[in-house]
Amino acid sequence: MQPEYKALARKSLLLGSMPAEEAELLLSRAIVHEYDRGQTIFLQGETAKAIFIVLQGWVKLYRIAPSGAEAVVGVFTKGRSFGEAAAFRGDVYPVSAEAVTQCTLMRIEAEDYLRRIRETPDTAISLLSATFAHLHNLVAQIEALKARTGAQRVAEFLCELCECETGSCEVVLPYDKILIAGRLGMKPESLSRAFARLKSEGVSVKQNRAKIDDIAHLRVYAEEDPAQAWLR
Repeated sequence: MQPEYKALARKSLLLGSMPAEEAELLLSRAIVHEYDRGQTIFLQGETAKAIFIVLQGWVKLYRIAPSGAEAVVGVFTKGRSFGEAAAFRGDVYPVSAEAVTQCTLMRIEAEDYLRRIRETPDTAISLLSATFAHLHNLVAQIEALKARTGAQRVAEFLCELCECETGSCEVVLPYDKILIAGRLGMKPESLSRAFARLKSEGVSVKQNRAKIDDIAHLRVYAEEDPAQAWLR
């Protein structure tokens, strides 16, 4: 377990509120796995026994509809966790997970985490924080689909990836733009038009990198009245 991986995991929502001593005990039993692009992490319907934290790369969660179409439920990158709810209930995973780039994940056995909760109830705060964050993200996705333009949805997605609060920022995107489009409820051609529209808001995209001139301005654009955004 590399020190930088431990530090990143400690900043995640899953472990961020956990007492330091309990987090160290949990991390001492965690395992780091490397996944190639396109490799399956788990499948929908499998028994959920572990939770995961993304250390490097990108992971998508998706479901296959009865028609055979793939619906992207979530896209996760560095510092994000997934799989908690199903694993802690001993349920099955309601979605499948796949590495969309070469990635590094930390695997934490659900039973190890539950043991820490039984022995130190304060540990449950981290779980509640992570669960609330996932719920908030789902609500935000529904709101974005119903009340924001395509360009605003892309702007919000870029803002979520930025680690800086002000000034210019550069973020790395998944190579597969179809993945981003699916995550945002758009067609690939609509995503291209949205990126083109964001040039006037200081966003330039080259290959898998997006450069943002003013992240604070982009956040304002993502949140403004869609009626105004359509006029831009």
